[in-house]
Amino acid sequence: MGASSSSLLDESKISYIRGRTEAGLKNFSPHYRRQSCVAFFCHLKDEVEQHRAGQAQLLKQKEPLQASEVLYTDNVLYFDDNRKWRERFVVVRADYSLELHDNQESYTKGTPARHKLLPTGGTVLTSEEKYTAVVDKAFPDPNGSKEEPTVPVVAVPAPFPVYLRLPYRRDSYFCFQQEEKRACFVSILNDCIRHQNQDYLKSMECEVQAFLKAIHFYRQEKGHYESWDMLVGTDCQVLANLVMEELLPSLQTELLPKLKGKKPERKRVWFVTVEATYELVHEQLREGLESLKNECREATKQQEALIRSDMDQIINSQTFLETKLQALVSEPAVKYCSESVAPYLTSILEELMGPISAGFQAMRLLLEDELTRICKDFPQGGVTDELQSALQQLGRDRMEDCYQHVNVLKEQLQELHNRFKFSNSTRVVHGTQSQMQQLMENAVHTFELLLQSASKDKPDKPASVMEKAKLRVLKQFDYDSSTIRKKIFQEALVDITLPAIKRNLAPACRTELQSFEQFVFADYTNFVQVENVYENILLNLLNNEVNKVVKEAASLKKNNLFADSTDLQCVSQSSLADSRTPPLSAPSSPPRRPASVTLSLQAEQKTTSRLGGSVSEDTYQTHDASVIPTVTITVSSPESVEPASPLHASETTQPDVPPTSPIPEVSETDVSSTKPETISSAEDSSASQPETPSSTAKDEVTEGSPVSTDRAVYLNSAAEETLVPLETLHLEADEESEGASPPKAEVEEECVHVVQPDVNLTVNAEVLPDVCVEDTAVDNKACEGAPSSDEDRNETQDGPALDASPPLDSVPEGPVGVAVALTSEPGNQSSAESTDSLEETADSVQAIRDLIMEVIEVEDTVRPCAENKP
Repeated sequence: MGASSSSLLDESKISYIRGRTEAGLKNFSPHYRRQSCVAFFCHLKDEVEQHRAGQAQLLKQKEPLQASEVLYTDNVLYFDDNRKWRERFVVVRADYSLELHDNQESYTKGTPARHKLLPTGGTVLTSEEKYTAVVDKAFPDPNGSKEEPTVPVVAVPAPFPVYLRLPYRRDSYFCFQQEEKRACFVSILNDCIRHQNQDYLKSMECEVQAFLKAIHFYRQEKGHYESWDMLVGTDCQVLANLVMEELLPSLQTELLPKLKGKKPERKRVWFVTVEATYELVHEQLREGLESLKNECREATKQQEALIRSDMDQIINSQTFLETKLQALVSEPAVKYCSESVAPYLTSILEELMGPISAGFQAMRLLLEDELTRICKDFPQGGVTDELQSALQQLGRDRMEDCYQHVNVLKEQLQELHNRFKFSNSTRVVHGTQSQMQQLMENAVHTFELLLQSASKDKPDKPASVMEKAKLRVLKQFDYDSSTIRKKIFQEALVDITLPAIKRNLAPACRTELQSFEQFVFADYTNFVQVENVYENILLNLLNNEVNKVVKEAASLKKNNLFADSTDLQCVSQSSLADSRTPPLSAPSSPPRRPASVTLSLQAEQKTTSRLGGSVSEDTYQTHDASVIPTVTITVSSPESVEPASPLHASETTQPDVPPTSPIPEVSETDVSSTKPETISSAEDSSASQPETPSSTAKDEVTEGSPVSTDRAVYLNSAAEETLVPLETLHLEADEESEGASPPKAEVEEECVHVVQPDVNLTVNAEVLPDVCVEDTAVDNKACEGAPSSDEDRNETQDGPALDASPPLDSVPEGPVGVAVALTSEPGNQSSAESTDSLEETADSVQAIRDLIMEVIEVEDTVRPCAENKP
């Protein structure tokens, strides 16, 4: 494309512009090639590690519209290329581009648009004075102060004009007869600008991420560390802005003195020249950048096999390099951050929080008002065409009022320029407004989904269902609003302060970065770049400080932020016809186990060959509350048991020793997280005898000698994934017979597997369905010697203390150990659900009492040697 005939560009100037553009692309290409390999490696790494991008939210997000779908149509007055006002039919597509058609009929027939406008980087103004001031500022006229007051750029035929100021391109002018129509057009035009600025650059594709990093390092190479306000649009538009930024100073020096005539004419010629220059640069970069991207695509495809095969080695190389760089970077970075950045984070956050929170609060009130209005206008319920049309327009016209609260940041953040040289407040404002718009769309879409789901159930009171849907959406909106605002605050604080850290450390650190390339294996230099690792270290350091400030702000109720992101609110899938409180769990996601529970499960699934006995545990069973887990106690010989370390808490996978005695059960357990719990025992009577209910009897072994187990029971709650330790669990039994009291024995649980005689205890899990029982051990007193297992049985059978107990034939044949291992297993489902199985008899209580006494007496009679103590 050639230059405009009215511009100052001749053939020599065109050749000069092409040469500068080619040089800019040549200097940019090495950065893009390096970052292309790094971005591709990161993509494959995330694919292998299955990293999930984004943050979970409660509101449902609608599928993106097709680019051809229409968002807005209207007849407007437009100042065309012939410098005349014409009525045009404006169409805004879902890709946020503006099409100008001759009239509605030509649009309906499918005639191509006369003009397509991409308002990237644009500014919308509705006042002629403000627009003139912006234009004068963009026109570098050395004689501007000597000129008379400027005349209007264009005479408007209607009372409500709209000026669209575009960088490096021709401005556009619109006019309306009604203020309401202008307000609607301004709102959709601002939406177009925001999306055209950021949608492409927010993509997580490899090529986009590589391009952003390449632009970042290219500008840093020239000493520009601050956030760049012209980082908007597609990759070709951004690169064109970069070349124009470097090219314009020389054009101003050479061409401005040649301008003749009055100021309006000089301004017109200058802006036409700038536009012609931009078109030349953009056209040349489009071809060159596409060729560069194709080259990098082929290179990354050839390296994919190497990356996948050597993924671990590449990661290790990157980790090793990071360790080396930490020694260079950490001390000066921490010092500067603590002295010159951290003290100001709180005050910056306060400046951000006020306008942003006000905007979100105004949007919340708008959403509530609009949903209330819809509930009144459509009391019949059901998702009709009229309701869908109303939902599509919900809040769209009034969102501009909410955005105005955030626009205040453009002035408030200007004070940061002196300290941090931050001047890109527009990026913060546009990013926040885009998040607000997305949140409103999610809320409307979720409301529609709830109504569609409820309509299938055919509720009797549709008005009540709509009201419940409204309340549910508002609750989810509150949670997502908190999550989004915290993310906005974190990104804005990093965007403001990180350039200052890089700028301060650059003289001392960046010159030494090349020497660290020796720590990267030669085959992996394409995937591990020293400059990327260096900046990641600085970013992580700053993120730690920023997260502290944001968490502290979230703990203050005045900021209306949730302190913990796991405090989920309402679930979308819950039935609206159900009056119960919705469950506190994330939709469509299983409950996560706490890390400590997972580690405990892993430890319990291992095999320990050092233990003489065999212990089988299944301590984490997800079952209904009515299922009764069983506790098993297994026996092992003291001679075969070696001293175990308290830190070693694994188990064997061998089968347990089969018991030879009837399996007693303990039922109706009262589980408490704040006090010791008393377990009442019962045993089912034989099949030949009818079951008769009786009162529960408690057998106390001796005063001061309870069998106590200190265990930590973890509750896996979907609402709050926290660990809930239960207090000491006591097993107490009241001795009813008048026989001699057995010796006292105290049993304490530790993380050691030493095994005791097999006793199966069934614990009702109605209160705690998910129980994780830690490994246990018995702390016994030392004795002079330990007899063999056969001698133990003989002594026990002949001992006078066991006259009132059943014969030892009821005790499983096996060696006697010095510890108790508890195994939580699901009990019999049918017996757990049967009410008759929960009834207790006096005989079963007596049998349990005798068996517990027997175990205690054996334990007290046969004591381990000191060398076998755990």
